[in-house]
Amino acid sequence: MLMEGRSNDRLTFGKMGYGCKHYRRRCKIRAPCCNEVYDCRHCHNESTNLLQNIFDRHELVRYDVKQVICSVCDAQQPVARVCTNCGVNMGEYFCDVCKFYDDDIDKGQFHCDDCGICRVGGRENFFHCKKCGSCYSVSLRNNHSCVENSMRHHCPICYEYLFDSLKDTIVMNCGHTMHCDCYNEMIKREKYCCPICSKSTMDMSRTWKRMDEEIEATVMPDEYRYKKVWILCNDCNDTTEVYFHVIGQKCSHCESYNTRTIAPPVLPQ
Repeated sequence: MLMEGRSNDRLTFGKMGYGCKHYRRRCKIRAPCCNEVYDCRHCHNESTNLLQNIFDRHELVRYDVKQVICSVCDAQQPVARVCTNCGVNMGEYFCDVCKFYDDDIDKGQFHCDDCGICRVGGRENFFHCKKCGSCYSVSLRNNHSCVENSMRHHCPICYEYLFDSLKDTIVMNCGHTMHCDCYNEMIKREKYCCPICSKSTMDMSRTWKRMDEEIEATVMPDEYRYKKVWILCNDCNDTTEVYFHVIGQKCSHCESYNTRTIAPPVLPQ
């Protein structure tokens, strides 16, 4: 409870004037794992993960923080929203579960009980998918392929852990997830398959149509013209025997060219 008579000016004093590259906040944390003071847990983790600290590498567990230091008056105290010494809000947004402070409330921070951590973007814009084990945009409600604990793994491109990453993530058609920046870089390099399951990451029907036209215009040599191969379709998982072509093999079930040969063409004797 705020003390009676405490002014709003006191509560907001120094707002957005303190913090680090990760968060604007009016306190620092004392890391219980090493007893050192840092602006936030990300500053701690980046510091301890530097090459020169390879023998002391460790990460701070957010829930373990017990002591904070007010950036306005330097008073150390137990975790709380308001400084017990000078009376400022140490964070306009405060979560007692995550021991998390942030003055930039335009991010729309909210705590998800199911995730167990704070998210950004506005609670009204997200829902928690029980099977995937994470919060997703409401646009994906009943509109995505569920993959159990899909966010609790590392990005297949940069290998950063996705569940509590500060970077934006994307859910691909197959249900697997990765960083948006990593996904866009992959598409720039004309890689259109999920790095985890190899399914197509987007609607490829126009590409498949162009390949149909190329195959029709490209006559195979006589020794290959009627040869068949067994293929596995990465998109529908169907296995079928099709005519071999140097440009690609089309799945007869879903008409995708995202296939791989599982038996080589038989050459003439």
